Amino acid sequence: MARMSADERRESVIRAAIQEFARGGYHGTSTEAIAKRVGVSQPYLFRLFPGKKAIFLAAAGRCLESTRRVFAEAADGLHGEEARAAMGEAYVRLIAEDPAMLQMQLQMYVTVAAAEAAGDHELGELVRAGWLELWDTVGIPLGDVHQTTAFMAQGMLINTLSAMGFPSGHRIWDGFPGDVDKAAGSVRGRADGPAGGRTV
Repeated sequence: MARMSADERRESVIRAAIQEFARGGYHGTSTEAIAKRVGVSQPYLFRLFPGKKAIFLAAAGRCLESTRRVFAEAADGLHGEEARAAMGEAYVRLIAEDPAMLQMQLQMYVTVAAAEAAGDHELGELVRAGWLELWDTVGIPLGDVHQTTAFMAQGMLINTLSAMGFPSGHRIWDGFPGDVDKAAGSVRGRADGPAGGRTV
């Protein structure tokens, strides 16, 4: 079997870091755990990245870019309501199929808030720039700032409700459009199994 190049190893580290940081957060995740998941030594890990913060920055950047790409691909050639529906379905499918993407987002926001409070703005600058790219990617096909705000707000509500564990079929999903309602419930449904009727 051919040895992996440094670029391939970096890619492996980023993927592993998303999984580890998603589960343990920035402060609760060791570089040892990331190195172990990749199958490399810690000294080799630090040849690829200068430190834990750099690994987290790379993982956060990847999380944002992956989400932006999902929106862009879903809305390709669509406008208005068709674009909204396609992007909503694609996003919920993303976090249902790869729960670490949702968990990484939530860890990223907590870490940014803590870093900003401590006077460290590097991560915040990266996340804000990534969020603006997300915003613009959504805003172009929707064509309206109010629709963009509503879409992004709904996405954050989906994140929050999914993270809290509201299952498929719960009345909390009733206010979402039908296409998102069914898919959003499935974020929990895939983890919890089919819901036995509507939960109150």
